[in-house]
Amino acid sequence: MPSSPLSFPEWFSVVSQVTAPVPPRAQPHTAAPPAGSASDPSGVVRKSGWRVLFLLLAAAVLLGAVLLSLGVGAKFIPAGTVLQAFLDPRDTADHAIILQNRLPRTLMGLGVGVALGVAGALIQALTRNPLADPGILGVNAGASFAIVVAIGVFGIASLSGYIWFAFAGAILTTAAVYLIGTSGRNVVNPIRLTLAGVALGAVLTGIGSGLTLLNPKAFDHLRSWSIGSLDSRSMDAVATVAPFMGIGLLVALFCVRGLNAVALGDDLATSLGANVNRARILGIAAITLLSGAATAGAGAIGFVGLMIPHVARWIVGPDQRWILASTVLLSPILVLVADVVGRIAAPGELQVGVVTAFIGAPVLIALARRRKVSGL
Repeated sequence: MPSSPLSFPEWFSVVSQVTAPVPPRAQPHTAAPPAGSASDPSGVVRKSGWRVLFLLLAAAVLLGAVLLSLGVGAKFIPAGTVLQAFLDPRDTADHAIILQNRLPRTLMGLGVGVALGVAGALIQALTRNPLADPGILGVNAGASFAIVVAIGVFGIASLSGYIWFAFAGAILTTAAVYLIGTSGRNVVNPIRLTLAGVALGAVLTGIGSGLTLLNPKAFDHLRSWSIGSLDSRSMDAVATVAPFMGIGLLVALFCVRGLNAVALGDDLATSLGANVNRARILGIAAITLLSGAATAGAGAIGFVGLMIPHVARWIVGPDQRWILASTVLLSPILVLVADVVGRIAAPGELQVGVVTAFIGAPVLIALARRRKVSGL
């Protein structure tokens, strides 16, 4: 049946609808990138500027810690006299105390602090274990045990002689803890690593203590050293350990670029083009040099490598380059301040290892009780 023709009003309405202009399509709203993201250059610049400012502040505090270490002790020496001892040295008792006693002690504290802090940061990054450090993983205990064997069994009493045993003990302990913690499957288990390090460190410490009791005269000069001490350090001792610490820091710089990728996991790091095995080999070499030299120079000082990388990570973020840079400045501050506190806290003197243990034990408990430890 044919349809009826449209009337003029109906025909005009249809034509108007067909020929009407099409409204423009609404564009989706794009939110501004969050500040500090990769697409927000101004935020990245602000964050980098804050990190640089923090490093400058840490450097200023480190300078103050050095002045404290040179001026505070059984006899207080003013800062002006400390500066005069370097700018215009004279044959006075104060200048002799500064240059012959406190300067080697301060330099050893600087080196040991940097070595232990960087070694702790490397261990935490390589194992992805935020509770790892050379003390907890037994690396320091292995180096100390090897030194005890060198002195008690082979009669090597010089630092230049038993430092090689410290390196051997550190590398063997690191390898043993890694094998136990991974069960030979090359899969890192942070809890198993920690348990293996604590257990192996306790065993080596017990055996070493037994050896010292068998021959007390041979180990009499190492009693304070065994718990971590900067006392009676000479410039010869500083000159002996400094090259190994310097080489360890250079090796750490070579592997720092791969640490950020390693923290993501082996599979993802490999897919991103990172050489995981190279980063681990360089990291273990740096840890061995740093921990061995620090232990040979000042004994087994604990908790420095645990606390400082955490503090740095909370402040500068998860980038390992900024963490290591901050650790280099913050670690010697802790060691030097702990040494100064030990000098004035008792009528005699508390070793720096005791003071850092007083500080580190509550920190370790707090970290263990946190629901979410700072990520790596």
